[in-house]
Amino acid sequence: MEQDKPVFIRTKEASKVLRAEPQTLCNWRCQGKGPRYYKINRMVVYSLHDLLSFAEARKIGTEDQPKEG
Repeated sequence: MEQDKPVFIRTKEASKVLRAEPQTLCNWRCQGKGPRYYKINRMVVYSLHDLLSFAEARKIGTEDQPKEG
């Protein structure tokens, strides 16, 4: 298995990764917000790496668990 090969998933699966409704991802795309995505013909796909990076960038630290980096 190639580790550098990107993994692409469609909106429904991406919404499960982020625990958000598929319509929320659609709204974010229309507003120019949210994770980066690719549009191939009419199909929208997300890189799993980009979804995880999007979530990681929104990590909030607490006194007990400060945000790293």
